[in-house]
Amino acid sequence: MKRNFGVRYLRRIGGEDFLLTVSDAPVDTYGTGSGKHIDPGGERTAMKTYSSAAAFERERRITIVCPICGGAAVRPHFSVPGGSFVRCAGCGLVYQNPQPVFDDLKGRYAQAYCDYEIENEDNFFELMRLGLRDIGFDESFFTNVPGKTFLDVGCATGKLLDVMQHLGFRVQGVEICAESARYGMAKRRIPVFIGPLEEAGFPDGSFSFVHFSHLIEHVPDPYSFLREVKRVLAPNGYAIITTPNIAGLQARLFRSLWRSAIPDHLFLFSKRTLPRLLERAGLEVLRLVTWGGLAVGTAPAWIKNRIDAAAKRMGFGDVMLVLATARGKTGVTAPVMDGGGRFEATG
Repeated sequence: MKRNFGVRYLRRIGGEDFLLTVSDAPVDTYGTGSGKHIDPGGERTAMKTYSSAAAFERERRITIVCPICGGAAVRPHFSVPGGSFVRCAGCGLVYQNPQPVFDDLKGRYAQAYCDYEIENEDNFFELMRLGLRDIGFDESFFTNVPGKTFLDVGCATGKLLDVMQHLGFRVQGVEICAESARYGMAKRRIPVFIGPLEEAGFPDGSFSFVHFSHLIEHVPDPYSFLREVKRVLAPNGYAIITTPNIAGLQARLFRSLWRSAIPDHLFLFSKRTLPRLLERAGLEVLRLVTWGGLAVGTAPAWIKNRIDAAAKRMGFGDVMLVLATARGKTGVTAPVMDGGGRFEATG
């Protein structure tokens, strides 16, 4: 059955009701212009984003100030079932306010979430792979890079870590969903800390790569989280961040019906606000790219393909990926682009 983008509906997963929205299917929006789906199964399947619809009324909530500028002055942005988003009057950050307290928020990530991750892990991995390729971090780069330690925060079932381990990396995962973490440890023999990064206690400078995809928008204190990322990042190391772009075309068109306007997302960053927060946390942005112009079903294919290509080229895509490094760590050097648009290892 064909579904229009933005239509929300309930689906029962693992005995719980989840609020689903149709999101952009894994289409080649990375600049090839082919318009081909990247779904490994070869079928046109729509990816979905969900939030638990069962626990909102029972959750405790707190009012916060902006983590970028510390401002308390806000204006309403939009509301969704289970949450209200505001825009900071000082810096423009969009965030949910009031927010659920962390102890209650953790309850959203249990067996049903694990089931969802297992069901979609191939597509999620392929999208991560394409995003990494977009900043020059393809398999050939990772094969030859020095300092092979890789941390994936929000590693879910551990598929990316499994691949990195086979490329010779010493890997480590962090995952708040115990069921997903145990699945990854049992199936893929990877180490995963169960809980938030700030509680893992990794030594300073442990990792040459710290990767977190579609994670920072879920974190209740993104500033403290990024400070911890900086602490565990090695000299010459890279932080790789993927998150929705609220300044993108889809967010502007659909507003509260946007696929990322869900109550599990506590913060919705833009190309302007995320670099500001990274800078405040001591991380220097090296590169920022976006992709995803229109969702499947919102326009004829020939229009969608053109807008997807333009979104990537002009930076108004639905998702953004940021490559950053720790400012002030001895020995940090920016990566060098080779003639093929790929980063070469330096240092």
